[in-house]
Amino acid sequence: MEAWEFGPTVRRWRDRLAPEAVGVRVGRRRRAGGLRREELAALAGISADYLTRLEQGRAAAPSAQVVESLARALRLSDPERDLLYRLAGQIAPGPDIVPSRVPPSVQRLLDRLSHTPVVVYDASWTLVLANAPYDALMGETATWRGLERNAVWRNVARLPSRVAHTPREQSEHEARLVADLRLTASRYPADRTLRRLITDLAAGSPRFAELWDADTPPPLTDTSRQKTINHPAVGPITLDCDTLLVALDDLRVTVYTAEPGTEDADRLALAIVLGTQSLQL
Repeated sequence: MEAWEFGPTVRRWRDRLAPEAVGVRVGRRRRAGGLRREELAALAGISADYLTRLEQGRAAAPSAQVVESLARALRLSDPERDLLYRLAGQIAPGPDIVPSRVPPSVQRLLDRLSHTPVVVYDASWTLVLANAPYDALMGETATWRGLERNAVWRNVARLPSRVAHTPREQSEHEARLVADLRLTASRYPADRTLRRLITDLAAGSPRFAELWDADTPPPLTDTSRQKTINHPAVGPITLDCDTLLVALDDLRVTVYTAEPGTEDADRLALAIVLGTQSLQL
């Protein structure tokens, strides 16, 4: 990759993107018409310092994950996304690779849910994006790295979570996740990153290895259920949890809502206000 190609291209696309188009609030005295560097970095889930070095050509060979995150944050069209991959010295993922692309139509849907907790996973249950209300409800996800970003690992390793599960519910949830991951592995046999993920999960979790080798039934088709979240500031909140499958892009979009006018709805609204304020400090 020629350092002067990738950086200026990202900077040019950053300058053309209106903050309002990606939900960034702007003040009256703002001079820049496009996104500021720190704003794009936050949207892409990378550090502002790393983005600075990429734009200035002082960092080379960004990973495919970084390129995809920048393409998503910049709202690039498919041809522009493919160009960004080429400038980074990468090949855009093909049909034999687990997709993490959030197409414009799905992004528009997420924009309309900007005040609702939403999290998006790819078919390997690796985190693609979580909006600010989700982080306010569940805890910040921006610092997650590696296996921490995978929901299968977070569950089988029993990492800290605000979701209240009974032991039976937790066990069934783990089995459904692993069964779904097995189906994903059968659809993308050539995906080396997916194979490495499964190897790492098996090596790091006896529970995963047990479920992977077991004669586990397929995941339930009912993707709607209630969950209770133990929020540290407002207490327990019982919410409807609906996982929507985006078939063509093989994404899982999970949305958390409460019945209007209920105490749970009030607690959810307060948790979002408190959480988004703390994330902005």
